[in-house]
Amino acid sequence: MKLNRIARVALAATAAVGLVVGVINPAHSAAKTTVSIVQSNALTGLNPSVQEYNLTFNTDVAYLSGIGFTYYNNQAQLVDNKAFGTYKIVSQKPFKVKYTVNPGRTWSDGTPINGIDLLLTHVVSTAAYSVIAGLGDPNDAKVTPAFVSGGYGGIYDEHVVGLPILSPDKMSVTVEYDTQVPDWKLLAPGPTPVHTLVLMEEGKTKLGTIAENNAARERFYKYFQAYNTTHLKAIGKIWSEDYNINKVDASTNPLLLVGNGPFVVKTAVPNGAVTMVRNPKYNSGPKVKSLQTVVFKVIGDGTAAAQALKNGEVDVYAGQPTADAVAQLKAMAPAVKVIGGDQAVYEHIDLRVGPAYGTQDTYSGPFAGMSQQAIDLRTAFLLAYPRQEIIDKIVKPINSSSELMNSLMVFNKEPSYKDIIAKSGVSKFTEGTQADRTAKALALVKKYYPSAAAGSGSVKVKLLFGQPSNARRVAEAALLKAEAAKAGFDVDVTPTSGWSSYGKSVKYDAAFFAWVKSSALQSGNVGTYETQGNWQGYSNATIDAIYKELGSKPLSAAEIKDRFIKVDSQLIKDAVTLPIFQHPSANGVNAKLQGVAPSPFSPTLVWNLWDWSFSN
Repeated sequence: MKLNRIARVALAATAAVGLVVGVINPAHSAAKTTVSIVQSNALTGLNPSVQEYNLTFNTDVAYLSGIGFTYYNNQAQLVDNKAFGTYKIVSQKPFKVKYTVNPGRTWSDGTPINGIDLLLTHVVSTAAYSVIAGLGDPNDAKVTPAFVSGGYGGIYDEHVVGLPILSPDKMSVTVEYDTQVPDWKLLAPGPTPVHTLVLMEEGKTKLGTIAENNAARERFYKYFQAYNTTHLKAIGKIWSEDYNINKVDASTNPLLLVGNGPFVVKTAVPNGAVTMVRNPKYNSGPKVKSLQTVVFKVIGDGTAAAQALKNGEVDVYAGQPTADAVAQLKAMAPAVKVIGGDQAVYEHIDLRVGPAYGTQDTYSGPFAGMSQQAIDLRTAFLLAYPRQEIIDKIVKPINSSSELMNSLMVFNKEPSYKDIIAKSGVSKFTEGTQADRTAKALALVKKYYPSAAAGSGSVKVKLLFGQPSNARRVAEAALLKAEAAKAGFDVDVTPTSGWSSYGKSVKYDAAFFAWVKSSALQSGNVGTYETQGNWQGYSNATIDAIYKELGSKPLSAAEIKDRFIKVDSQLIKDAVTLPIFQHPSANGVNAKLQGVAPSPFSPTLVWNLWDWSFSN
């Protein structure tokens, strides 16, 4: 059910790490075929392409359930998945790309995959198609389209021309773009078992025969070509709602679980274990070495999880553990190996400017709008934000080399970073000591609240940041509350269970969390901050124009850097967001488990799970 890789970023809902309890292998037994992975989030849905469900764990499960034309390796290199199919430019003017599925690829229910299975990507990524088909205008804030998709407003939406053309043998689709889009490889359509959507629309609750499935897919193709409003609306409701489940058992409609990935979901317990088993029909990607079962589970005691790894009850301990847990991991050698590194994940603080794009709410909090008062109060809040203290007290005990991050466009080790931060104006938020910055913040607050003082609580701010069990983020919020109080702010740092569902809520004035990149687009992170992309109700014409330009033509490295400087400068000038730190990874791995090689991109850990295997 995944889109192609045009999504801007995924939401990294990092929580306290938990443990999975398994069975210790007796000596000289056959090599294990079940891997137990600590997961820091609970599953919320099986379709991360639906807005609000684009969470890291949902994406991990979807990645293992379905695979298309490409994937990223641990060197951030895009790999052509030649087992599934091929793609090539077939015309420069007009610019056309042909995507072809290899013959013999099958869904987990045995149905052959063909080019019709690539067409749903167009439906859920193209606002023009949605309008013509009577499915609702995704660009109208007063309308909820039939497909509640995160794909609208992206590069594909901006540049696709007309409908994809299905080849006579139905194995290829050819897509025309209005320009030579630089990221055309990343726009390869993701396969979807559209026959299952049609069968569910018709009320089916059991897997069909291959003949029934092929016929259902042909009906989808007719609906697609004819812009059939009635049937597409019904399918959109299923796509947008029926996959949003956190419980899978014998009563679950098996049509929801059909995929072409190496594993399929067998069971899921709400807020608990998710078990995936080998897909016996899998032939769409790299061969699976030996694993038969993958188990994820969420329990909120990081120290206990580390101990379970030591005991051989857990195979992979991943996420953002505590400093104590990292020390435990390092002390477990040689039975446990610690695999670390930087992830393409960045913690940041966002301030609400207005209602999120596509919602009909109103926002009248302290940061609302673009008046000088709103900008000054947002600036004050960011000045008082104790970013360096967070690094020193919470992050460095885990990764001593962690540094404060000062660009929202690139990470600290990227070549353009130093030049960007020198020209973006971010020095406003780094100059002097924290005490100096907090004093400046209080002076700005006093302009509008003359009686403001340390501890006065003159400006009330409600913060969204994480669940009560997330000890690390609770600690971050506590540092913020203490420092912001010195500038006259009263920050409500009550944790929020299921916080990710409230990312667009006007109930909250500020939010800190992490974004994780899933691809290396020329536009980088810019799409996260353009009008349709951000959750803060922020709109900036300069950023919107740069986003469109970056997606429409190839630019040199110098030109890209210039655009990134302009975007960072606008964000800093308007005081709507600041980065805090790049997440370090700390993975404790059973020494007998081979092949684990975390990637900087999402899915960071399981991207090559097919290569994992246990030695005796």
